[in-house]
Amino acid sequence: MPLKPLYITSGEPAGIGPDICLDLAGFNTPRPLVVLANKSLLQQRAAELGKTVTLLDYQGQSEPASGSALYVKDLPLAQPVINGQLNTANAAYVLAQLTEAARACMRGDAAGVVTAPVQKSVINEAGSLEGRAFSGHTEFFQEYAGVPRVVMMLATHQLRVALVTTHLPLKDVAAAITQERLRQILNILIHDLKTKFAISHPKILVCGLNPHAGEGGYLGREEIDVIEPVLASYRAQGVDVGHALPADTLFTPKYLKDADAVLAMYHDQGLPVLKSQGFGEAVNITLGLPFIRTSVDHGTALDLAGSGKASSSSLFVATELALQLADRYEAAL
Repeated sequence: MPLKPLYITSGEPAGIGPDICLDLAGFNTPRPLVVLANKSLLQQRAAELGKTVTLLDYQGQSEPASGSALYVKDLPLAQPVINGQLNTANAAYVLAQLTEAARACMRGDAAGVVTAPVQKSVINEAGSLEGRAFSGHTEFFQEYAGVPRVVMMLATHQLRVALVTTHLPLKDVAAAITQERLRQILNILIHDLKTKFAISHPKILVCGLNPHAGEGGYLGREEIDVIEPVLASYRAQGVDVGHALPADTLFTPKYLKDADAVLAMYHDQGLPVLKSQGFGEAVNITLGLPFIRTSVDHGTALDLAGSGKASSSSLFVATELALQLADRYEAAL
């Protein structure tokens, strides 16, 4: 039976997304890789970079492209692209990539999606979502799939860090961490570690919210009133989830050596540690979706577009992981 393709969104057209997607030509994979992009833009960028890439229109081919060829699903731009210059007229083109990828995944026509970086500001300035704010890929795919909760997790070869809260001001984090939310996050994390990562009995470490994990209530009661009661209920069910630990203690070899994932309470509690270990080789994974979604760990790098200085390493790692996860997920269904 032919394997379903993996879709790759090229992201913000004025950034490095088109550059790094071109480097997928010749990527050795059993599945077809299909880049969602404007074909003329890719041809223009390839010429600027001195790359020889054959762009093939994707029409449902079941075999991977060979040699220096790359499958492309052509999408129209509103206006020509100038490298490094954002243009609100092309914001709808960026959202069209995400919509096309999500639609294919939900229909079962694609195994998953890997996303190149987008520029949130230009999408919001364009008002492309009819008055609603564009918070990012994670929230877009969550809404499209109609699931009540998703989990952002970043991973390197050595470490996986999932988040209870994501893109919130720090002043709003404590109020957002409720027992209900924590249970939802843990349920998704445990389920996807089993089904998408094939870890039968995952061991999860959990960061406390406050310094010293609240120090017995002297530095905050969230650990006592919210976090620990939830963790205790999972331990009672036989789940290998630890007590809330201070983040400055948890992220040490003594604790991490046997852990399958770390659950951090907020964005900048866990991700700086992970990115310091493997920036450029980290992958952003959305858990809780009914399909595979991975992403690069960097931004649009507008100043590098068309320069030949952009690194494709994170895209390669994200693509390799998506291929592995797709195989495991399909086997688990």
